[in-house]
Amino acid sequence: MEQLNFLDYFLDQNNIETKQLSETERLDQSVQPLLEWFEVSARTMPWRSNPEPYWVWISEIMLQQTRVEAVRAYFDRFIAALPNIAALAEVEDERLMKLWEGLGYYSRARNLKKAAIVCMEQYNGELPKTYEELLKLPGIGGYTAGAIASIAYEQEIPAVDGNVLRVISRLLAWEEDITKQSVKRKMETVLLELMHRTHPNPRMFTAALMELGALICIPNGAPYCMGCPWNLICLARIQNKIEEIPVKKKKIARKIEERTVFLIQDGDLTAIRKRPSTGLLADLYELPNVLGFYSEQEVKQMWEEKLKVPLIVERLKDGKHIFSHIEWHMQAYQIIPKMIEQNKLLKEDGNEFFFVTQEQLNTDYALPNAFKTWKKK
Repeated sequence: MEQLNFLDYFLDQNNIETKQLSETERLDQSVQPLLEWFEVSARTMPWRSNPEPYWVWISEIMLQQTRVEAVRAYFDRFIAALPNIAALAEVEDERLMKLWEGLGYYSRARNLKKAAIVCMEQYNGELPKTYEELLKLPGIGGYTAGAIASIAYEQEIPAVDGNVLRVISRLLAWEEDITKQSVKRKMETVLLELMHRTHPNPRMFTAALMELGALICIPNGAPYCMGCPWNLICLARIQNKIEEIPVKKKKIARKIEERTVFLIQDGDLTAIRKRPSTGLLADLYELPNVLGFYSEQEVKQMWEEKLKVPLIVERLKDGKHIFSHIEWHMQAYQIIPKMIEQNKLLKEDGNEFFFVTQEQLNTDYALPNAFKTWKKK
C-alpha cells in the first residue's frame, strides 16, 4: 500500500474546512499571513527604505513595464540627477529623455515633467495628498494614485495592478476576465472594504500584495504555491484551477513591420535623426531606417546617391523589438565612406540626419532600445 504523504493529508483535511469560507472570511483570513510573510520575505528597495512621495511616484512609473532588478539603476541615476519635484519640473526635455533612456514608453517621462510643473504651480512643489487630487495629475491613473496614497501617505486606499488582480483572483477563484475595467473596479471595491474592516498597515499591505505577485504568484510560469502564505486558503489551488485563473482575454496579434536600419559612420561620428513629434517614439532620436528589407546592393546604391560619395556597405546582425501593438523585424547595414573630406557629411544640405560623436550619443541623445543592438557602449 502506498504510504500516505502527511502534508497532502493535512492539506486535504484543511481544504474541507477552507472550501466553506465565505468570500469575506477568506479575505479577512488572508491579511495576517500575508503581512507576516512580507516581513521576512520583502526585498530591499530604495523607495521602500525611504517611501517619501516623490520616490514612490518615480519608482511606480518606472516599474509599470520593467522588473525591479532592472529599475534600481535607472532609479538611482534619475534621483541623483533630479532629486525633487522642482528639479523635475525644470529639466530640459533632451536631458529628461536621456535619463529615461532604456525604460521605454517615453510618454511616461514627459507626463512626469508635466505633473511636476502642476505640483509646482498648484501644490507648493509637493505631490497632493489625496487620491482624488493625485488622479488629476498627468500620467497618474487609479493604480499609481492608490500606490502613492497607500505607500507614501499610509491611507487605506488599494492599488490594483496586474499582480494584485492575479493574486486576488486566485485567492477567491474569480473566473471573470481581469482585463475588463469592471473587474478591476470590483476588485478595488473589495480591497477597499477589506482595508476598512481589518485596518492593516496600508504601506505594508499594498507592498505585500505586489511582492506576492512578483515573487510567489508570478505572472509567467507556475506559482510557487508551497511557499505561499495563502496556500491553505487559496480557493484556486483548493479547486485545482491555478492554471485557469486568472482569466484573460487573448491579446490581438501584433502587426509585424519589416525595417532596414543604417549605421552610417565616419570615424567616431554616427548618423542619427529625430523622429516626428507625434506617434511611436515621438521626438526621440534613432538610427536612419526605412520600411522594408533591402539587399546590400540596393543599400549601396541608395546611399551613394544620397551622399554623393563611394561607400563601403557591410551587413550587420539582425534585430527585433516588440512594442505594445507592433513588432519591428530589422535587418541592418553599416555604411562607411571610402574617401571623404573631414566633416563633409556634416555639411550636406537637405539630409534628414546629422552626425554626433560616440560620447555625445552616450551622454546627450536618447536612443530607444529598438536600436541598442547596434549601439556601442
